[in-house]
Amino acid sequence: MTKSEAKKRIEKLKKVIAHHRYLYHVLDKQEISPDALDSLKHELYLLEQKYPEFITPDSPTQRVGGKPLDKFEKVRHSVPMLSIEDIFSEEELRDWVEYLKKLAPGEKIDFFCELKIDGFAITLIYKNGVFVKGATRGDGRVGEDVTQNLKTIESIPLSLSLHHPLPLEMKDIEERLKKLIKKGEIEIRGEVYMTKKDFEKFNKERERKGEPTFSNPRNLAAGSIRQLDPKLAASRPLRFLAYDLITDVGQVTHSQEHKILPALGFKTDPGKECKTIDEVVDFWREVSKKRDTLPFQIDGIVVNVNNNALFQKLGVAGKSPRGVRALKFSPQQATTRILDIKLQVGRTGAITPVAFLKPVQVGGTTITRATLHNEDQIKRLGVKIGDTVIVERAGDVIPAVVKVLPELRTGKEKTFRMPRFCPVCKTKLTKPQGEVVWRCPNPNCPARKREFLHHFVSKKAFDIEGLGPKIVDQLVEENLISQPSDIFTLKEGDLIPLERFAEKSAKNLVSAIQKSKKIPLARFIYSLGIRHVGEETAIDLAQYFGDIEKLKKASKEELEKIPDIGPEVADSIYKFFRSPDNIQLIENLLKVGIKIIPPEKFGTKLKGKKFVLTGTLESMTRAEAERRIRLLGGHPSSSVSKETDFLVVGKNPGSKLDKAKKLGVKIITEKEFLALIK
Repeated sequence: MTKSEAKKRIEKLKKVIAHHRYLYHVLDKQEISPDALDSLKHELYLLEQKYPEFITPDSPTQRVGGKPLDKFEKVRHSVPMLSIEDIFSEEELRDWVEYLKKLAPGEKIDFFCELKIDGFAITLIYKNGVFVKGATRGDGRVGEDVTQNLKTIESIPLSLSLHHPLPLEMKDIEERLKKLIKKGEIEIRGEVYMTKKDFEKFNKERERKGEPTFSNPRNLAAGSIRQLDPKLAASRPLRFLAYDLITDVGQVTHSQEHKILPALGFKTDPGKECKTIDEVVDFWREVSKKRDTLPFQIDGIVVNVNNNALFQKLGVAGKSPRGVRALKFSPQQATTRILDIKLQVGRTGAITPVAFLKPVQVGGTTITRATLHNEDQIKRLGVKIGDTVIVERAGDVIPAVVKVLPELRTGKEKTFRMPRFCPVCKTKLTKPQGEVVWRCPNPNCPARKREFLHHFVSKKAFDIEGLGPKIVDQLVEENLISQPSDIFTLKEGDLIPLERFAEKSAKNLVSAIQKSKKIPLARFIYSLGIRHVGEETAIDLAQYFGDIEKLKKASKEELEKIPDIGPEVADSIYKFFRSPDNIQLIENLLKVGIKIIPPEKFGTKLKGKKFVLTGTLESMTRAEAERRIRLLGGHPSSSVSKETDFLVVGKNPGSKLDKAKKLGVKIITEKEFLALIK
């Protein structure tokens, strides 16, 4: 190969490699295998070694190069890299829009929304189409030159070209871009980030080597970009997502920038144009539902005033432009103060300390109470009344106090001491050996009886439509019910005089009560509130014994023969049916017309298989799907673990999908699930 031929071959190789980089990192496509691409890069490397005079800064071989730096040089931003002010609710969003309308009266305001990726902000500068400088945000006006490290990121193009034409209405912009690529300067901004999958893999490798792991992908991305040795950055699977075109190429809206960036070879979020604030809210809620299924971490959406001229006109307040807000998702943790600690008495007599809080938003809900679990937990946390604490709420889990911030104490905080008598019936509390929970042993404690009635009418028990805890409490206060059997003797005339009841609502509730008189044996057993007997154990008991009379007579030894029922659970069930009060409870229910339906016989097709459901199923409710699994001998579960055999994925799946992938659990679609249970 002559020198001239080598030069031509090098130029062609660079173009082909750049094309495949664009396909993979921007369009998520592959035309050739990674091995084939590596082979092309290797050929280019060998040619450049032979003809070093043809090595250029935009060559793919220059991604990892250069000696470690002693320090980072400072870079002054031509346009300040400002931060974005956070908002956390629809109310704050609407307040912001009203504020904009006052600043720009008569202006038509529409928006462009995009994902707020949790990464590390950087800016890229291209001169004559070649990447020449990359910098961190720094203080917004002056950042650090991290060009060498950014060159190691494959998703950052080392040279610019138009990979596809822009829409017809943007032809003037396209022509200007072509000129600037040939001769001029273009500045792009975005986030360096790491996917969840790459982050987990990276941390596992560090664990294997006995090295400390990183707490989250953002910290790892930021730390990698600020390494003085570019080889360290190159060893980490970093990516880049562009979100802003700083150079004026004639773009009128922010949404146009999101069409220009992919054409230049950058991965970007397609985002969404929103004409109204209601559309913004819908987009925010939609993204919130699917955030756990995204390949990278996000903590909200960015809402931009779409019109660039109006955006500039609105100006800056403090360190944030007025025309943009980060609409965050509701935090799963927040700080607040404990105003008081009171005791809650459960249906089994368990005493739970509850923190009464200064109201705070957590997980999209205003929280005023949080569990402290038990006396030992209070001691472990060192909780005092008046403390500033961190409250956590994950999914539908009851909010809990997870940490105290003692450095914020004033000296006026009060130590909480666990009482030794029931706060409701004044019976002396007991704490069985080996347990951490104090209990009220009085079966006639009004609080225990009320909580038991709440349990009795709950969804997994009698599931009486329209009869929730508040109505139950009202009926107890009016002396209309004191035990479960009383519910089934209620008449319309008993209810009509009550507050919130009218003739129609009274009629509907009495009708719902009568309909609930027929109940499957498993749900009847669950409704009795036997300690340690949850939904699954109730189903196992129903299947094993077939009717309530056989269960009542069962010995401890016979109960222990049932899979998953150990000595403690067997003892609890045995003692329950030896109590005259409990036997009377069952007899009273049968006297008022409760009909117990025998269990359907189980098949064996799914025997021993554990299933978890995530997302919404189209063909049936989740309860029906779980029933079908049980009928075939399988076990539905609410959480994914190593023991899970199948994860059934419906529409808008949650974080269970990520966990299943991580653990290697078999994932099946609704269609595959239907075939399995046919």
